[in-house]
Amino acid sequence: MSKLPGNAGVSVLGDKSLDFYRDPVSFYRQRIEKHRSRVFLCRLLNRPTAFICSVQGMRELLCEKTNVFLKDPTDLMTNMYGDTIITSNGEEACLLRLSLTSLFTGSCLESSSDYITSVCVRCLKDLSLSGQPECVYTIFKRLGTELVLGLFLNVRAEEQPELFQEIMQLCTQHWHGLISAPVNVKVPLWSSGFSTALDARDKLMDIIKDKLENDTRGFVGSLGSLPLPDSSAASQHLLLFISALIPKALASLLTSFTLALGGNEQEEARRRAREDPDYLHRVLLEVQRLWPPFIGGRRIADQ
Repeated sequence: MSKLPGNAGVSVLGDKSLDFYRDPVSFYRQRIEKHRSRVFLCRLLNRPTAFICSVQGMRELLCEKTNVFLKDPTDLMTNMYGDTIITSNGEEACLLRLSLTSLFTGSCLESSSDYITSVCVRCLKDLSLSGQPECVYTIFKRLGTELVLGLFLNVRAEEQPELFQEIMQLCTQHWHGLISAPVNVKVPLWSSGFSTALDARDKLMDIIKDKLENDTRGFVGSLGSLPLPDSSAASQHLLLFISALIPKALASLLTSFTLALGGNEQEEARRRAREDPDYLHRVLLEVQRLWPPFIGGRRIADQ
């Protein structure tokens, strides 16, 4: 990284995270012009970070060189979610991907379409009719939560409201502990956020294991029959799939999409998006590129 244009500056004082979040596009353009390179060095999240701003570079990084990057054994995601596809390496990751991909194609996916449509209609039907300002992020997060619990765990809000609320609360506790200081402390009348997260994870795992043992329908039933590496792999992946990460990511993307196409000046863009599915798809991809819901997933380069 020392050979890259730019510099990482000093710890804390040299951090450019705020500049990046304020305007990612301007951040990239200014530094590409300054360094005359689409690959440069800067400090983000208080770590020296290589920015790769070219399609060719990203294709090489994400496709051709994936085996160069190994999971960080100290990564908090591993501690909280166990060994899953996002924390696996090499051949193990490829085998997991092949197994899980079969659950997102063909009849498995088609059987979920009616449920997805019904949840979207129920959660969003009154949004366009409301005459009052609405917090769309909260609405989209509720939508995402209903989708992941219904699709991955066969827990539907309208059929099992008490179990749905319990799982949603546990997922929230798990997430809040995940982003707190990783210190497992318990004293009378108080527990650290991380300790609360571990307790929430244990309760979620009990619910998940019960589902895997007793529910043969849908995704959870199919997952239990896959040739996974060990007996805990199915439950660990379900913990990841129903976690607060996915609803938050979906809510973030949909909120950014709403803002990008909002306002009178975007009326023509909205009309075109309604009429042209390809254009709508390209807008969604651009929203994901400019406003990704998460930045992270630390990996270690072994070359």
